Amino acid sequence: MSIADEFRTRNFSIYGQWLGILAMILCLALGIANIFTFRPIIIVFCALAIASAFIILFTEVPLLLRICPTSPKFDSFIRKISTNYLRAAVYIIMAVVQFLSVLDVRTSLIAAGVFLSLAGLCYLFAAIRGQEFVNSKTLGGQGVAQMVV
Repeated sequence: MSIADEFRTRNFSIYGQWLGILAMILCLALGIANIFTFRPIIIVFCALAIASAFIILFTEVPLLLRICPTSPKFDSFIRKISTNYLRAAVYIIMAVVQFLSVLDVRTSLIAAGVFLSLAGLCYLFAAIRGQEFVNSKTLGGQGVAQMVV
């Protein structure tokens, strides 16, 4: 199944997963870019954005849990985020954290918050519609993760 075929399924969890990947890239890039503002509060939000990027990476690409050396505690935390409702909650919490960065000074971290919100809303729509969570095969979903021993 190609990416286009996955998008044609109209399963919002697929949309949420791909928006999550975009949000991860933005969190990492904007976290690194804004850390050089040398404002203590913004540095904290940048560190949280970078941490969010790694949480999203391991959540959305399940293959990485098998091939990267991580602690069992971290693995169990990531594996708990398996339903659409929990993923929506995690993304919305990360988005709120990024939106709180505006309290000090406006930065481009708002863009990360917007994409985190969109991903969270997609997962929420999937949960409300009763759609089953489906991993994209391109990102190491069904079949690919089982092949790695």
